[in-house]
Amino acid sequence: MTLSIHVENYGSSPAGETVELFTLTNAQGAWASISNFGATLVSLHTPDYKGHMADIVLGYDKLEDYFTNEPYIGATIGRVINRINNGQCKIDGKEYSFEKNNGINHIHGGSQGFNKKVWRAETFETEESVGVHFDLLSEDGDQGYPGNLKVRTTYELHNDNELTCEFTATTDKTTLINMSNHSYFNLDLANQTDILDHQLQINAAQVTLLNKDLIPTGEVSDVEGTAFDFTQTKAIGRDINMQDEQLKLAGGYDINYVLLDDDNVLKAAAIISDPQSRRRLTIKTTDPCIQFYTANFLDGTLTGKGRSFEKHSALCLEPQHAPDAPNQAKFKSIELKPGEIYNSKMSFAFDTL
Repeated sequence: MTLSIHVENYGSSPAGETVELFTLTNAQGAWASISNFGATLVSLHTPDYKGHMADIVLGYDKLEDYFTNEPYIGATIGRVINRINNGQCKIDGKEYSFEKNNGINHIHGGSQGFNKKVWRAETFETEESVGVHFDLLSEDGDQGYPGNLKVRTTYELHNDNELTCEFTATTDKTTLINMSNHSYFNLDLANQTDILDHQLQINAAQVTLLNKDLIPTGEVSDVEGTAFDFTQTKAIGRDINMQDEQLKLAGGYDINYVLLDDDNVLKAAAIISDPQSRRRLTIKTTDPCIQFYTANFLDGTLTGKGRSFEKHSALCLEPQHAPDAPNQAKFKSIELKPGEIYNSKMSFAFDTL
């Protein structure tokens, strides 16, 4: 096989903008489909140990379902992934308020965040990869955030079966930025209804503890001896029902891990594998943290790809800076100032056991 890019009409946005679907195929026959509505990863087909290609991410059957998409399935999240306490914080010493779209909190950049925008798209090809650049201007005041923010999200599928996703941005006024991809993975999506038998290892020895509103308390806690210890590979379902207050808060895992390596270079943050299909997925990031979420709030009301989206039917591993960083003095700042360039890179490298 050879590298290829296929572009097709995917429909129209609520505002009447043309939406397209970009399918990237590598020389091994793996392929990813990405929409310029929300710079959203719609599907990712990878081989199992027998070489059979199958989709490993949740997704909807039609574009219109992404217009609501409350679980943010497959979406590019921005300006700020995760929660901001009480929908407010200070930026450059000035108080800002944001939409409270998650109880009392602001989450994932607001109800009209980057996942609801139609991005400009440009495809490219190299000797070993195919990709697409998505560009967006988030204007001053968009979702309450200051500054005209120029953003680029680049997906690139490589011949070695690695899909990279890189975010860059510049601003003309101090603002906040903490972007990520919010794909839901099930490495045997066609055959397994949940991910509790998936094996997981996370390169982190600490988590940021949460209060009842799922906001970090500011306390960083060691995972050793707790249900949150994935320093050695174990089944996701092994400890998920343990009597632990942090697990009860979210009905499963939904917590930020502080990575052992924080050197701003691309490094392995987590490794997931499935014993049945023997698929393995390594998630790499330049970010200092990663959120592990076991789809606790899916309840079967949404559907796509021939299945309903049930609790624990998939998992998210979202590279990021720590949640609520603007309100937590101990956490690394997510402010971006004029003249600076924001850059974050993550990758999904897939192979088999």
